Amino acid sequence: MEENCSSKTAQRVAMRRAAHQILDNPRIFNDPLALRVLGLDNVSTPDQKQNWLDDSQLSRVLRASLAARSRYAEDELHAAIKQGVEQYVVLGAGLDTFAYRNPYPQEVLHVFEVDHPATQAWKRSLLEKASIPIPKTLSFSPVDFETQTLEDGLQRTGFDTSKGAFFSWLGVTMYLTSDAISATLGFVASLPVGSSIVFDYMISPSLLNPTARKVFDGLAHRVAQAGEPFRTFFDPFSIKTTLLDRGFGHIEDLGPEGMDARYFQGRTDSLRVGKLAHVINARV
Repeated sequence: MEENCSSKTAQRVAMRRAAHQILDNPRIFNDPLALRVLGLDNVSTPDQKQNWLDDSQLSRVLRASLAARSRYAEDELHAAIKQGVEQYVVLGAGLDTFAYRNPYPQEVLHVFEVDHPATQAWKRSLLEKASIPIPKTLSFSPVDFETQTLEDGLQRTGFDTSKGAFFSWLGVTMYLTSDAISATLGFVASLPVGSSIVFDYMISPSLLNPTARKVFDGLAHRVAQAGEPFRTFFDPFSIKTTLLDRGFGHIEDLGPEGMDARYFQGRTDSLRVGKLAHVINARV
């Protein structure tokens, strides 16, 4: 991400999440604040629709993938809360809205949003414009993943390393260096038993079939033009071993087929996730 600039990718992700609320029925992921945070809550008639409501095949795949990974993360969060986890960390939060629709009281769950300082300042300005209040159950933790440690950023804002936590890390690893990813996973693995992290990762381009590789090349070109190029990819066949070596004891790796089976069965609109990424839940 460019220094002192908000994330263009975060805005695009938020727009696709908002489009899902309007274009897809039934929704995979319900987010009643997705439109408001973008200032789009008055869009209601066809003549008001802009490019962000594009319903091309590529847009449908991207929309489905983003909705499914958010749904999976929040499903796993709710399961972790039932097991006693009281801290939720949203890494690279972007315009994620969970903290502002959090159904749990402060004694049950506290949310920490971690992001680049510029992106976080931009988000707070959008929240103010949309009259979305900042709840007491939320702490902002500004961190530049490439120059600061996650632990320092969290502890400055009240995170308790003696307690378990659930982390979501969506749409981030592909933009970071392998060293930054390793440091974050190492920190999560150092937390008490029961802590966990849900994150997605891009499959190594060399492992993609020709059709998927063409889609990847187009997407990689677009994000590079936005100043946020892809940096790191993983081999699905070896990532489980990597996570076990780092100290995680239980790993669920959902590829495209697994996500489709879990969230898109029985649909009549053929909405499906893309073939470029996996989503993992790794538990300490």
